[in-house]
Formats: sequence, structure tokens, C-alpha cells
Amino acid sequence: MNVKQRRFFWVWLTGLAGLLLLSVVCSVSIGSAQLPVAAVWRILLHKIGLYSPTLVDWPASAEAIVWNVRLPRILLAMLVGAALAAAGVGFQAVLRNPLADPYVLGVSSGAALGAAVVIVFGWQGLFGGWMIPAIAFGLGLLTLFAVYRLASGGYGVAVETLLLSGVVVQAFLGALLSFFLSISDERMQQIIYWLMGSFALRDWASAWVVLPFLLTGWLVLYVNWQSLNILSLGDAQAAHLGVSVDRVRLAVLVASTLITAAAVSVSGTIGFVGLVVPHMMRLLVGADHRHLLPVATLAGATLMIWADTAARTVFSPRELPVGVITALLGAPFFGYLLRRVRRQGR
Repeated sequence: MNVKQRRFFWVWLTGLAGLLLLSVVCSVSIGSAQLPVAAVWRILLHKIGLYSPTLVDWPASAEAIVWNVRLPRILLAMLVGAALAAAGVGFQAVLRNPLADPYVLGVSSGAALGAAVVIVFGWQGLFGGWMIPAIAFGLGLLTLFAVYRLASGGYGVAVETLLLSGVVVQAFLGALLSFFLSISDERMQQIIYWLMGSFALRDWASAWVVLPFLLTGWLVLYVNWQSLNILSLGDAQAAHLGVSVDRVRLAVLVASTLITAAAVSVSGTIGFVGLVVPHMMRLLVGADHRHLLPVATLAGATLMIWADTAARTVFSPRELPVGVITALLGAPFFGYLLRRVRRQGR
């Protein structure tokens, strides 16, 4: 990379980091509860020890709204957006498909089935309300290993076989999910709402659940950036250049699935972020994963903050599932991307 390209990358990285910070500042000041912006920021400064307790002049309810409702929700949206975008980069790299997303191998189907089982049998209250995230996370990971096992053969794992295995497993899990929906009766609405994705009623603990998985998975992806660049040339060329194709592919798939499962387990299924953001950032900074991964992570976090802000304010006091907002934004772009890929194919 020459000096001009490096400078261009740092401009985008710095700009997106600043935009993310600005998004947090704006989003925490917006909500259905009409709180003065100055009061919101005095509360935040007070909570971190930069505002004298003797100057407190706001009601306890205002402090609870800002610190226990808005801020943890914004932090969780930021982490989930970053996780889905980073996972999208990983999946698109190892599958060599710009239309791949974090759910392409059935992770969301496994997580959704886990959530449906917990809701149908009324287990939500177990383990302090963490039963849905735990089961959704576990089944999401189990789905990946089932797909990878199905695709494995004597000559390694081909990309085409992996994708077909994902389709087969998703179809099976989708049938099971439909079965549980059909027997859920009054709990059907709760399952459907979870499937559409939401950050409502989430607290600080939800954010701390996602963070370690995001950091671990992100580091695995970043450490393998050079191998991901070489994999774009094809399996045969990558192996000829000394890349252990199956090892790198498995490591990246596990890391990406780990990130996705952690995000889906606390937020439900939120589509298009992992598809749209990596592709948009690839158009801006190029396909070098050393630069694409951090830029896409920041962009995904920013997009999710604003999607959630729109979800909770557009029809206030009613709240939309955040998955509806991302679908409205992402579906048109997906259509454009599909037509572009088909033209290139011709």
C-alpha cells in the first residue's frame, strides 16, 4: 500500500470513529422521555464522577432512564452492529461471496430455534432470565459444527459444499422452527418479535455478554488478515502460496460464528447489517482485510445505533423491532448489489 492509500484509510478510520462517538452522544440524548439534553449529560458526568453530587437537581427517574435504560441499550446496539459487520467480513472472505452474511450457514436458524424452544416451554425465567441467550448461543454454535461436519470430506471442505450444507441445515431447522411456532399458541407473538430483533429491556449485563466474544473473534479475524487476502485468489492458489486453507477457513468460520451467535443470543435476528456494511466499506477502502475489518466494525456499530434510535423514536411511544429498520435500509441495497453481481457475471 502506498502513502496515499494509507492516508486515505486513516482518514476513513478516524472519520468513522468520530462519527461513532457523535452517534453515541446524539442517541443518548434522544428518547420518548422528554429529558433536557443538558440534564442528560449532567447525569452522565455525575455517574462517572465528573459532576459534584451537591449540584444534583434532577429526579431519580431521569437518572434511571439515562443510565439504566438508554446508555446500556446504546452500548449493546453498538456492540451487536460491530459484531455482525465483523462477522460479515469473515464470512464473505472465506466463502468468496459478496452476498454472504453472518447467517448464511444457519447460525440464525439455530439461535432462533433455541429461543423458540425456551419460549414455548416457558423457561425464560430460569438462570435469571438468561435461558434464551444461553440456548440460542449454544444452538448457533452447534449449527456451525453440524454444517462443517456435513461438508467435510476426504479432500477438505469446498466452498460450494459448505454453502449447500448450510442450505440443507437451515431448511431442517426452519421446519423445526415452524413446528414450534404452530404449537406455541399465545407465545407465538413473543417468538416472532424475538425473530425480528430488538434491544428493548436489555441492561448492562447483555452488553458484557457480547463484548468478550466480540473481542476474541475480532482478534482471530484480524490476525488472519493476510491469509484472508490470499484466500480471495482461490483455494488452490492459496495452498500453493503456503496458506493452510482448511485451518484458516475453520478458524475464521468459528470466530465469525462465535461473534454472530453472541450477538443474536441477546438481540434476536437482525438482518442485512453483516451483508451491506462490509460491501459498502469494501467499495470505500478496498479489499485488504487489514483495513476493511476495522473500518467495517466502526461502520456497523454506527449504523446499528441509528437503526435502534429510529426504532424507538419514529413511532414513539410504540417501538419497532430494529430488524425492521435494518431490512428497510438493507433490502434495496441488496437488490442493487445482486444486479451488480449479475452484470459482472455476464
